[in-house]
Amino acid sequence: YYDKGWALRFGEMLMPTVANGIKLDWSLPRAHAENYEFELHPSLVRERATVLRCLSFVNHANMGSYREAIDAYLAGAGPIPDVTATRQQGRVKYGFGFNAEQELTADLRAYGRFGWNDGRNESFVYTEVDQAVSFGADLKGSQWHRKLDKMGVAMLVNAISGDHREYLALGGEGFLLGDGALNYGREKIIESYYNLYAWHGLSLGADVQRIWNPGYNRDRGPVWVGSLRLHVEGLLSFWQHDAR
Repeated sequence: YYDKGWALRFGEMLMPTVANGIKLDWSLPRAHAENYEFELHPSLVRERATVLRCLSFVNHANMGSYREAIDAYLAGAGPIPDVTATRQQGRVKYGFGFNAEQELTADLRAYGRFGWNDGRNESFVYTEVDQAVSFGADLKGSQWHRKLDKMGVAMLVNAISGDHREYLALGGEGFLLGDGALNYGREKIIESYYNLYAWHGLSLGADVQRIWNPGYNRDRGPVWVGSLRLHVEGLLSFWQHDAR
């Protein structure tokens, strides 16, 4: 629902049959996810756009419990804790998020985000993060006569819950994390990028990240991660117009 100064969104989603899997469970009574978002457009800075978003999710799926996996391991159930061995249909993972965006000038925007989930049951969709804080800004290229270009920088701090942390420290593995030991530390990232508008609807992007404590492990990193991106938008309509 969209109104003049606010919007409300809701989505009912399918869940994968296994953590981060591509096969979906098509039985909604058995596994499903609810996503909620409330968006507000207050006038905090005169003639500058402000966007505030509050988000929430509730996932119901065949998830394992970190605490049960730890207890089973300590009782001698296996050589390492195994969260997949404790999976139970109908378990719940829930979380919240907040996002704020503020236009500072015609070309400069800043943002801040915070996210949290309960971290009791296994990470199931997308990535293994239980708490996240980030902030950053982007700048259009008008000042160097490239108004459709954009550059940005962001800082991120990620964390995991106590049960998740203990599970990995005892040698447990998730779908992304786990190397037999964990000297825990918050994962810290600085990221910067530049998007170059090349041609009608075609953009090229270069991105670089510096990551401290990758995988929440003080014994790992820091590391550099670079990437290149290609974005295509509206080329079909351009070709159709050109043909006419």
